[in-house]
Amino acid sequence: MIGKVTGWRIRVRSAVWLPRAGAALLFVLIWSLVVRLGDYPPFILPGPERVAARLWTLAVEGALWRHWWATAIEVGLGLSLGVTVGLILAYPLAHWRLFERMVAPYLVASQAVPIVAVAPLLIIWFGPGLLARALVSALIAFFPVLIAAIAGFRQVPPEWRELFRSLRATRWQTFWKLEWPAALPVIFGGLKIGATLSVIGAFVGELISADRGIGFLIKQGQGLYDTSLVFGGILLLASQALLLYGGISALERRWVRL
Repeated sequence: MIGKVTGWRIRVRSAVWLPRAGAALLFVLIWSLVVRLGDYPPFILPGPERVAARLWTLAVEGALWRHWWATAIEVGLGLSLGVTVGLILAYPLAHWRLFERMVAPYLVASQAVPIVAVAPLLIIWFGPGLLARALVSALIAFFPVLIAAIAGFRQVPPEWRELFRSLRATRWQTFWKLEWPAALPVIFGGLKIGATLSVIGAFVGELISADRGIGFLIKQGQGLYDTSLVFGGILLLASQALLLYGGISALERRWVRL
């Protein structure tokens, strides 16, 4: 029985990862073909082998992991802060109409301001360190989580609420046993969007003021016309977004039973 379960899990994982690996390989092949057929110079469009060689050089020098982790820390702090504030605000906004009328217009208006316009202010106020860049990341991750959580809390069927009231459940019991589990699938949807956007927030903060991080690497590559370094930085940013998305998807599969 154990052998059958193990074999089934291996087949499922293969069915998931093989198409992804095939798609990645196809992308690299098309990229390489475009470079060769177009005969582009490396400073315009480097081939995948040049980008891989540049990343390998950075890894050997130790710079790659230093910059990767600097951005990862900013993203982790920013996402944690954005998710926490978003979830705390979502509950009263979902339940109290007066609070929603007071706060919601300002929250919506804040999203109309581009993050590149807000980032310099945060760096002036909080300095050019980790805190300012984490706040930029938090600001851009906050809104999708907030909207998803509000929608999740409001989708609980009224008859379920009535059942909990008839059983004399406290507000905390209603939240923990009914509203939170019912809202989780929607919250995870917003969390996936917020996680990928938080990488963009950290990148914007690094572009404006940083002496390390993937954004700093890309800015350095742009200044030196090192297109391979710019492409490598883009791939590093994508790797962080994919890791976050995959981690959140794994948590969703573990906690949510659809």
